[in-house]
Amino acid sequence: MVGRLVYIILAAFFLTTAAAFVGASTMTYAQPSGSVSDTYSGEELIETGGAFFGSVAQGLASLVERAVSQFGLPNAYILGEEAGGAIFAGARYGEGTMYTRNQGEHPLFWQGPTVGLDFGGDGSKVMMLVYNLPSVSDIYGRYPGVDGSAYVVGGLGMTVLKYGDVVMVPIRSGVGARLGLNVGYLKFTQEPTWNPF
Repeated sequence: MVGRLVYIILAAFFLTTAAAFVGASTMTYAQPSGSVSDTYSGEELIETGGAFFGSVAQGLASLVERAVSQFGLPNAYILGEEAGGAIFAGARYGEGTMYTRNQGEHPLFWQGPTVGLDFGGDGSKVMMLVYNLPSVSDIYGRYPGVDGSAYVVGGLGMTVLKYGDVVMVPIRSGVGARLGLNVGYLKFTQEPTWNPF
């Protein structure tokens, strides 16, 4: 009975992972609809991220350059902290501030469930580059993604999440030990909540 349950969980995990990879590979990314002055340059992001991450920021320039070459210049970014944990299923919680050129600064919260071959706990500083954000209210929603498939450089990791036309690139640097591969989403809200769904 237990063997059958493990088989079903693994099969569901691999099917979900395969669907996420197929969806990610077929995404098309448009440049932000705002003017160039509404976006942040790679140099600005590296300077801001370097001050935010401190001594662990040695790989930041490479990750920002990779994101900019793939998605263009972001029209918002988020600086914050998050924590999470899992034993096959888990959750992640975070809070931070979203910065935009023409719509100001906005506090926000995120949370989300995960499922997969995942074990442990971690705490992270996170900088999220946000692309194609038409207005502040469009940030709120569920951004699905696969964690563990990240591009990692110098202690920093990068993943890609998408909700509608909005693309988000979280860059994390943290402490703890969380090993594995998981599928989940981040849900952004105006108020904190313990419910990851």
